[in-house]
Amino acid sequence: MKYSRRDLTLLLPALAGTTALAEGTPLKSKVYQFADLPVKANGGNKTRAVLDGDTHTGFRVETHITELPPGGAPHPPHHHVHEEMIMIQEGTMEVTIAGNAQKLGPGSVAFVASNEEHGWRNVGDTNARYFVTAFGPHSAL
Repeated sequence: MKYSRRDLTLLLPALAGTTALAEGTPLKSKVYQFADLPVKANGGNKTRAVLDGDTHTGFRVETHITELPPGGAPHPPHHHVHEEMIMIQEGTMEVTIAGNAQKLGPGSVAFVASNEEHGWRNVGDTNARYFVTAFGPHSAL
């Protein structure tokens, strides 16, 4: 049987997707108890990795919880291909996206699109705790 170039262009993405799913094990359903999450400390910053992997459809997702002391920031402003969402649990954070800074308190959420310059820091006088979820392909966070 002969295949045309068009046939191959339709077939190759499907094969690539199958190979990508076969390479990594999709995340499984699981409960994550806060007390069981290992803490990685860097000065006054404390981070707890929650999950990092691919969904059953091959979509990359990573979530971590960070606690910052007053005046603390996890890293300088930056940008990357993956998208991120920050959800404030405790404290007051200043979130800057593309040069626009806003203060966020508990229950507030910010979304950062792909390749937009962003950063955040604790501008309150108590510790701040927040969740970050990264969506899509990414390098080390």
